Amino acid sequence: MEERRDAYEVLGVSRTASADEVRKAYRQAALKHHPDRNAGDVAAAERFKEATEAFQVLSDEQRRRAYDQFGWAGIEGGGGGFPGGVDLGDLFGNFQDLFSEFFGGGGRSRSRGPRRGPDVRVLERLTLKEAAFGCKREIALQFPAPCDSCSGSGAAPGTAPVACGTCRGTGQVSNARGFVMFTAPCPTCRGEGRVIKTPCPACHGSGEQAKSKKIVVSFPPGIDEGQILRVSGQGVPSPDGGPTGDVLVQVEVEPDERFERHGVDLATKVKVSFLDAAFGAHVDVPALDDEPLAIEIPEGTQPGHVAVVRGRGVPRLDGKGRARGALHVVIDVEIPSASSMPPKARELLQALRSELAPDRAPEPRVGAAGRAGR
Repeated sequence: MEERRDAYEVLGVSRTASADEVRKAYRQAALKHHPDRNAGDVAAAERFKEATEAFQVLSDEQRRRAYDQFGWAGIEGGGGGFPGGVDLGDLFGNFQDLFSEFFGGGGRSRSRGPRRGPDVRVLERLTLKEAAFGCKREIALQFPAPCDSCSGSGAAPGTAPVACGTCRGTGQVSNARGFVMFTAPCPTCRGEGRVIKTPCPACHGSGEQAKSKKIVVSFPPGIDEGQILRVSGQGVPSPDGGPTGDVLVQVEVEPDERFERHGVDLATKVKVSFLDAAFGAHVDVPALDDEPLAIEIPEGTQPGHVAVVRGRGVPRLDGKGRARGALHVVIDVEIPSASSMPPKARELLQALRSELAPDRAPEPRVGAAGRAGR
């Protein structure tokens, strides 16, 4: 008869390994060698069996002490027909929860406490000004809610759901594969633990009806694209008396042709004539507050110059000091073509050019008559 390997060696743990370390090592070995994952592999089945036997010994404090003192001989004669004297009843009881972690399901019936109602998600579109300064909106909601006729039970008035006969109300069924117990949702009641003999005519047994209502949502100043507001307790009611769900409002901000938003800062573009850029001027620029904002353009302003106006951007969402971001004004200098100018203006510009840059003054044009006289 082939000598059995050391239990610690089988699981790959030291003799001082803790219970958690033993459990973790067995989990890895069981997942690797389980027969369902190695169909037809006799060697894998034997390794799985060997690892299971080692875990059964090392996970039990009394058996582990006997094994540490006398080896496999210390636990022989335990009965039950399993190698090493491991009892099959203990095996099923101890491993049911462990294998539910691996393959889903669970060894115990699920809690039947009141469930929280689902959340409702909506998308709300705001203008840039509304997002910047805050606003209130009335939002219409539609969602499934417990049926008024059956109070959400799904059963016709005067009747009630009954315990499922397949799973006896637990919502789960267990089956043994070899020496391992597997648990799965009950196929008859789909894990609910109950069945409806006479469905409610109003909701056809679903326990739900479409409902609608309106809520008022306050959007704080400074809210931005993609941010989500949670309105507590205004979502879908619980189907069995638990807390009501929430409403999650996701914000979308409409594009504004006047501004670009960058966090709490705004950027806008203003056109000025080349004379105003040269001599300096006061120009009006758009502002979120609706009233145009007058800013000074210094003389000699170049195209692309950015004038920064502090405190005229978007309020900070955190409200620190009620501070607002800045308004960045990009100067776009309009330079007309000479051909579009009146004759007098063109002569004056030519004279200015001759005065400022005489070496770049254009040569007088020679007409056709002058060329013919040469």
